[in-house]
Amino acid sequence: MPDARPDVNAAASQLSTVRDFLRWTISEFRAAKLAHGHGTTSATDEAAFLILETLHLPVDDINPWLDARLLEHERKAVATVIRRRIETRMPAAYLVKRAYIHGVAFYVDERVIVPRSYIGELMFSGIFGGEEAALVEDVGTVQSVLDLCTGSGCLAILAAGFFPEAEIDAADLSSAALEVARINVAEHGLADRISLMEGDLFEAVDGRTYDLIISNPPYVAGAEVHAFPPEYGHEPMIAHLGGEDGLDIVRRIIDEAPDHLNPGGGLLCEIGTGRERLVADYPHLDFLWLDTEESQGEVFWITREQLLGE
Repeated sequence: MPDARPDVNAAASQLSTVRDFLRWTISEFRAAKLAHGHGTTSATDEAAFLILETLHLPVDDINPWLDARLLEHERKAVATVIRRRIETRMPAAYLVKRAYIHGVAFYVDERVIVPRSYIGELMFSGIFGGEEAALVEDVGTVQSVLDLCTGSGCLAILAAGFFPEAEIDAADLSSAALEVARINVAEHGLADRISLMEGDLFEAVDGRTYDLIISNPPYVAGAEVHAFPPEYGHEPMIAHLGGEDGLDIVRRIIDEAPDHLNPGGGLLCEIGTGRERLVADYPHLDFLWLDTEESQGEVFWITREQLLGE
């Protein structure tokens, strides 16, 4: 059987411009039937991301660079990372140790899930301090934030930017994930504002209370996790697996959150596609479901008072 892997030497010698490599990479990705979804959603977007990141160029727009001719070592570097992506089926973010949320960069490796939370997108939509229908109108009133299941620390770091007066705790069960979070906290110069804590959900914070809790917990059902394509299998299973129906950890967060919210505080939580099951489990709770450009009803907001029925 002929070798279906991309020929690095041929690509490096026969392709010359960014446009050439973009076309070649898209073709190779499609032929390999790669799965996307770790910060990019298509072969085209992922090809652009890998090329730009490998060349140390801004990743927001490839168009200004399309006709740029590459040096020999640059051609070899791009061809090599493209071959690694296809051979290993490893998410692109792991190959370049970098992921982005709205242009904010984070270090990532296999110790954490690749950042791609809808909560990150919502933060930039005006739900905190926005002019219309903001969940928190005055960001200065938020003095304490908990990022539960922090992983890489990305949401805690974003929260530090949106809530300049807040002290932030970031908790996770995984000591390995917290090692990555520590790298990101240091890179963003936030070691004096973000405290990293290890433990099982609220056990990590030892009775503390907060004005805001944000969480992107594991919420994938067991059967779905075991049917993952290879790309998702490179991520820590603990970051995905949410029990038989995916909502075991979400239920624990809902049940325990009132004890850790200050009066007037609220919980912002991502749950994936389990909205119907969650509403059926908690018919007495008035969840506010928030949509993004790519999701509907996968994130909810609820206040302490609503959780307590007050």
